[in-house]
Amino acid sequence: MAVSSTRQPVRGQALAVTAGVMVANASGYVLTVVAARVLAPAAFGELGALLAVLLVGAVPAMGLQTYVALKVAADPEKSRQPVVGLGLAIATAVTTLAALAVPIAVPLLRVSDVGAVIWLALCVGPLTLNGLWHGLLQGDRRYALFGVLVALEAASRVGGALIALAWTGTTTGTLAGAAIGTAASTTIGWLACRRPTPARFATTDVREVLHAGQALLAVVVLVNLDLLLARHVLPAAASGEYAVGAVLTKIAYWLPHAIAVILLPRLAHPEGSGKALGSALAICAALDGVVVLGAALFGPTATRIIGGQSYADTALPLWAFALVGTLLALAQLLLYARIAGRDRKATLLLWLAVGVETALVMLWLNDSPAQTVSAAVVATAGLVVSGAVVEARARRHGRAT
Repeated sequence: MAVSSTRQPVRGQALAVTAGVMVANASGYVLTVVAARVLAPAAFGELGALLAVLLVGAVPAMGLQTYVALKVAADPEKSRQPVVGLGLAIATAVTTLAALAVPIAVPLLRVSDVGAVIWLALCVGPLTLNGLWHGLLQGDRRYALFGVLVALEAASRVGGALIALAWTGTTTGTLAGAAIGTAASTTIGWLACRRPTPARFATTDVREVLHAGQALLAVVVLVNLDLLLARHVLPAAASGEYAVGAVLTKIAYWLPHAIAVILLPRLAHPEGSGKALGSALAICAALDGVVVLGAALFGPTATRIIGGQSYADTALPLWAFALVGTLLALAQLLLYARIAGRDRKATLLLWLAVGVETALVMLWLNDSPAQTVSAAVVATAGLVVSGAVVEARARRHGRAT
């Protein structure tokens, strides 16, 4: 998958991105653990619901990052200022929509303090701008700085939340700290990107960002869908077991994330993109293959490490959870290739996989964690196979024309 002439730079780039993503994910877990001990159960449940909404609110940032990375990688000189203008416009629009949604979200989420939702709405604009900075660095292939920025932004957001949590002991205070920390991180990102200035952008750019955003929203849904369905259909104890297994799904999904980050700018250039995608898929499968094999050989031990002694006697098929994460990581690589090819129809496969998994669990595979995870395996395996077929046909057609 290398553009450089040696493997060492690619390994170094991947390590830098992986380290940044690991710090970001770990900081999120730290906030959850600390908040669970500081807040009362009702307040912690409220915070958990609002943080889940924030995850969805980050989708525009993901779509913007993807499009900006492709645009800058294809034409670094001409695209930089227009994409900055695009990012500022989308961040403004997202903030406005979030503010308008506050009166709806308060009763829907049963939030006791409207201030918590207001602070949540104030988070999404800076998050979107951070997606812009990430896309600029990714498109420029400044991966070491990309990894550092991801870690610093997470530390700023979570650090602000933890300081405010310790000071106020409330959900509203925690989200206020997160919003302030996120806003501060946008300044760090602007400086890291060499203080770019905005310029006029085309309306077609907005459509491309929306297309990338809805496709990546489907990925977010798929990554979390099986856990949500398990909580709905399984008894409380069984859903707890499933949550333990789902941790390994997340590990397998995020482990090769650096490969996706490095691959995306290379897809902006049709020449060599097929080889780059093939190498990326192979590396991803090899990395996660180790996770799947380890889960199959040492499943009971891994279950105890993740969930504690309470799950020592469970017969959880941990390898199946790792397989789901692997398939999701492969599907994301194929999705990036179709986004780069501006294929709008291919992303429908993601939403079809969401429907298939939901139907399997709700109508049939809902008696045990093993059955429920098997539904996720079937849906994601079908997605990867069909995505690979679509990609192969698109490339064959491209060569023919």
